[in-house]
Amino acid sequence: MTISPVTIRFATESDAELIADMSRSTFYETFAAYNSSKNMELFLKEQFTRPRLIKEVGVPENTFLLAYHNKEVAGYVKLRQGDVPKQLKGLRALEVARIYVVKDFIGKGVGKELMQASIDIAKDRKLDVIWLAVWEKNDRAFSFYNSWGFEKFGTQVFLLGMDLQKDWLMKKLL
Repeated sequence: MTISPVTIRFATESDAELIADMSRSTFYETFAAYNSSKNMELFLKEQFTRPRLIKEVGVPENTFLLAYHNKEVAGYVKLRQGDVPKQLKGLRALEVARIYVVKDFIGKGVGKELMQASIDIAKDRKLDVIWLAVWEKNDRAFSFYNSWGFEKFGTQVFLLGMDLQKDWLMKKLL
């Protein structure tokens, strides 16, 4: 029997600064090569600010889980219950609002453990569906979600700086 080196725990408000800093650094590492430096800078300065991210932790609709790989912080997931796309109206749903893995830990099972924990939480809450949005050009993430049984059901726009981008909406029935 293999024991995973990845452990997951619920984050608390005392983890807010860690989560905010990890959010900004992993977002930049993941998307800077695909977007202009001007749009990245504008997004981080106006939309994805450290104070705004810190405030998200502790909001009742949000659940944050932190992942550790051999006791090193390796990623997190932000789950949110609340507003849903019109296609999911009437369903009890949980959104995977963010699932971020630190670059050095990609491919080491961190995303897998965070996704499994997210699905387990949705099932524990007796929800109907878990859903997320993924940038249409993020092939690695799309493949990951597809491997978990998520299917496209629509699109939405995402403003990165001044660049209006398209996200695929994906869902998994529970």
